[in-house]
Amino acid sequence: MYRAGRSVYLNLTNRCSSACEFCLREWAEGVYGAELWLDREPELEEVTQAIELAFLEGPADEVVFCGFGEPTMRLDLVLAVTEWLRLRRIRSRLDTNGHGELLHPDVDVPAALAAAGLDAVTVSLNAATPEEYGRVCRPVFAKSHRAVLRFAERCIAHGIETTLTAVDHPGADLAAVAATATALGAGFRARGYAAPPARAVAEKGDR
Repeated sequence: MYRAGRSVYLNLTNRCSSACEFCLREWAEGVYGAELWLDREPELEEVTQAIELAFLEGPADEVVFCGFGEPTMRLDLVLAVTEWLRLRRIRSRLDTNGHGELLHPDVDVPAALAAAGLDAVTVSLNAATPEEYGRVCRPVFAKSHRAVLRFAERCIAHGIETTLTAVDHPGADLAAVAATATALGAGFRARGYAAPPARAVAEKGDR
C-alpha cells in the first residue's frame, strides 16, 4: 500500500498480462518512495487492515487498486475489498489494463465490479490502433486492444465512471487515444512518462 495525493493505493500482485515498454516495472522498485515488489500476495484481512491503518493516519478521497501488477489478476480479492469499501462509504477506483475478461473469460467482469460497488475505473489504453497497442504494450493475449475497448464500453454501460489513459511516452499519439475515449463516451487523461535513468537503460541492453 502507498499514498499519493489524496488517494490510498493498493498493490495486490506482481503479476501482469502486459509488458509495456514504458512501464516502471522495467527499471524501478516502486513509486513515491514505496517499494512495490511483493514477497507474497496479501490476503483480504491484511488488505482491509492496511486500509484501516491508512485512514487512521489521515483522510483520503478514494482507495485505488493499482500497483506493479494487474489488479484483476486477483479479481476475487478486488471484488471483496470493493464491497468492504462500499459498506463503509469509501470511494473505490480500479486502475487496470482492461484485460479482466481475457483473464476471466467465464466472468462478466464489469457487471461484477458494478455489483460490488466500484465507483470508477481507469483503463490504460495507451494506443489507438491494435498494431500500436501490440507494439508498445506487448500483451500476452491476442486481440487485446479490442478487448480493452469492450471492457471500457461495458464499464460505462454499468454506470461505472470510466476514464481511458495513455502514457505520454516518446512517439505516443495522445490525440488519437483521446478521440477513441470520446467516441466511447469515456473520459481521457494523459499520464506522465518517467524516463529510465541511463544506468537502467544500459543494464536492460546487457540482458
